[in-house]
Amino acid sequence: MPDGSNLKLAFDQAETGFTRHDRPTALAFVSSSHAETALRDGLSEWLPDMEVRRGGIRAAITSQRSAVSPRVLIVDVTGLDPLPALGELSAVVEPETCVLVIGEANDLALYREITRGLGAAEYVPGPLTRDLVRQHFASFVRGQAPEPERGGGRLVTVTGARGGVGASVVAIGLARHLGDTRRHTLLLDADLVRGTSALMLDTEAGDGLRTALVAPERIDALLAERAARRVADRVHVLSAGEDLADTVERAPEACSSLLEALRRRYNAIVADAPWNADPFCRELLASAHHRIVVMTPTLPSVREALRLIGRPGRDGKTTPTTLVLNRANMAGGLKRAQIESALRAPVDAIIPDLPREISDAITLGAPAKASSFTSGIAAVAGQISAFRAGSVDHAASSRRRWRLFR
Repeated sequence: MPDGSNLKLAFDQAETGFTRHDRPTALAFVSSSHAETALRDGLSEWLPDMEVRRGGIRAAITSQRSAVSPRVLIVDVTGLDPLPALGELSAVVEPETCVLVIGEANDLALYREITRGLGAAEYVPGPLTRDLVRQHFASFVRGQAPEPERGGGRLVTVTGARGGVGASVVAIGLARHLGDTRRHTLLLDADLVRGTSALMLDTEAGDGLRTALVAPERIDALLAERAARRVADRVHVLSAGEDLADTVERAPEACSSLLEALRRRYNAIVADAPWNADPFCRELLASAHHRIVVMTPTLPSVREALRLIGRPGRDGKTTPTTLVLNRANMAGGLKRAQIESALRAPVDAIIPDLPREISDAITLGAPAKASSFTSGIAAVAGQISAFRAGSVDHAASSRRRWRLFR
């Protein structure tokens, strides 16, 4: 059995997919000295120097807004409504984190809601004792608990109805917005040859994305740190800049393997995925949890948007879709009423025509700061239920197809 000094190495050897090399092994936030003593006594055999802090889950939320998420996070929800608090916590911890919950209500329905509904690994009602800690938490700390049902981050695709409608600008704005709300966010540029995300963010594309698609078996624990470029706090971009004459031969299972690894590392994956014949783009669109279609107020753009919103997802299922009208007040453009009449559907978010502001932002590699642009991007984020700030539909959580944790 590994001792405290060797436990981190044991975890490193057991984990697969995205695993942060700088991730702490375990961290606890409790509300009382009694709970702290029970945790230290119960886990001393494996974590003799485990860090335990006061303040309960509120302190955990504050800490995890800026810290690297540990492999195991123990939080105390005593004295609070646990479901909203855990919903807030899920927005700031990495999906791979194993969350263990201490509470006060000994209620079977609450236990199922926290573990099966929200996806926390375990819930133990107080009063906490050393034996309860060893019985319910030790296996998770030792890395010997059963593999949980896979959850992970959400994949959102942003697709332009036609070229030049501003889909990349919307994707970048959405990724930055989600990062500003403290979610670990990746912007994935699916165009390996002509992608512009790295250029627009004033960084360089790498070869990590190509490597992942050509040889998915090489996706290892440090791919996120090596291949994805950090462009803001909690925002990374993964892109490529392949030669125009090159042909990238993708492995059949590459996209699914890459997404599985990315979803373990990031709360949100925003994919700038154009609609074209590239199998990688097509599979991203088919795998999306939510699609965003960007159009301009022109007749060809509306026609192509109408074709895109009718496309089924994987297995013929309907994928939630958000319609974004970009450059809404451009000269000679169609009116909103005309567009909605043609689409027979409402426009969900509107971004006005801001040629100078957007051009300056792209040239400088900086975020567009016009209030009308940021409010439009916030409206786009608000359409995606998984990323609505501070809102968790607890009544429907047992029917959700995904979990907040893991």
